[in-house]
Amino acid sequence: MAGDEEKRGVIHRGIHYEPLPTQRLFHLSEQRFKGFSGPVGSGKSQALCQEAIRMSYLNPGRTGLIGAPTFPMLRDSTQAGLLAVLDENKIPFDINKAENHLTLQDTGSKILFRSLDDSERLRGTNLAWFCVDELTYASEEAWLRLEARLRDPKAARLGGFAVWTPRGFDWVYRRFMSGEYKGYETFVAKAFENKHVLEQVPDYYARLKASYDSRFYAQEVLGEYLNVQAGRVYEAFERERNLVSGKKDPMAPLLWALDFNVDPMSSIVAQQFGDKVHVLDEIVLRRATTEQACEEFVERYPDHPGGLVIYGDASGQRMQTTGHSDFQMVREYLRSVRYGNVRLDLARANPNVKDRVTLMNGLLANAEGVAKLLIDPRCKELIQDFEQVCFKPDSSVIDKEADPRRTHLSDALGYLAWQRCRPQSPFGFQGRRLI
Repeated sequence: MAGDEEKRGVIHRGIHYEPLPTQRLFHLSEQRFKGFSGPVGSGKSQALCQEAIRMSYLNPGRTGLIGAPTFPMLRDSTQAGLLAVLDENKIPFDINKAENHLTLQDTGSKILFRSLDDSERLRGTNLAWFCVDELTYASEEAWLRLEARLRDPKAARLGGFAVWTPRGFDWVYRRFMSGEYKGYETFVAKAFENKHVLEQVPDYYARLKASYDSRFYAQEVLGEYLNVQAGRVYEAFERERNLVSGKKDPMAPLLWALDFNVDPMSSIVAQQFGDKVHVLDEIVLRRATTEQACEEFVERYPDHPGGLVIYGDASGQRMQTTGHSDFQMVREYLRSVRYGNVRLDLARANPNVKDRVTLMNGLLANAEGVAKLLIDPRCKELIQDFEQVCFKPDSSVIDKEADPRRTHLSDALGYLAWQRCRPQSPFGFQGRRLI
């Protein structure tokens, strides 16, 4: 409604918002607990912010809570999204940055902002409502803690709601989608439903299809529930598609990626041509030192005109008992043999394993079946990694214990791929809000 008025204790304010079909159903639901499941770009976050504002107006003078799995996600994405909606619609509010809450001036309603990574901190004040962004990245315990706080006796309407992108058949699926729990209702957005995304970024979904492997594309973009973490880690690898004999280009940089492990000491040698990475060789040494790995590399690849770029495990930057890090030892050895034009390209910290594996599968074959990661057939240990490395049963943890020879080369290649090939414009819950 236009203007402000008080009617039966509820204040009404006009707001610019044209909900998509699934967003509209989500808002109309009066279930105590409701969810919005959808792929990236489906308007989940906009629905969450609009529903939070709506619940604040339905419960004047009461307290609600907006949560996110981690504080950076809460600050940079969820909270920023809500403040943008308030500013765009000229809804007056006062914010207390020290205590991380705001108060709507129209209603006197308070909204707390809380990270859910420590569920014990969620005990306390009674709530009239609460909501969680990207629920599949939070724990079930955190959700249950919030349910227990939904007990404000003066609330006009109690409710808890959440939005998320599917992550397989996890606790969110069981609680919201299986039908086992009463009082829960979930609305599933259709792929490509959000016309606003396509109006702003016409190639949005095409770019995702080129970046993701087929199963991850089905989950993230089509919003399907899949067990993407079951079985083989690098499920996109196929010998017929990914094995291609390679020839060193003397004018292109050599890319050397290391996994510092005493037994075996493992590394791969590659070159990049356009958007394709071609692994030319692997170096696997039993019970070897960093210096011995350098000796073997220099013997195989004497001074290279195109230069050398070194990649690897970020923990290799830590000081050893000798007072030098592994990468310092590599640099000093190459300097001692006068190996020219050497630089290190290292991340400050290793990427999340799930993100690194997703990127690798997308390079092995994206959703269009195009391979951007090619392996020379002589890299037999790396090929065995791609074919044999698996997740531990019923988990997303890579099994490094089944065979101590496995995972080292694929890890080394993963660090290189992360530095050179990861999308520079992130998508999904970590990217900027499109709607």
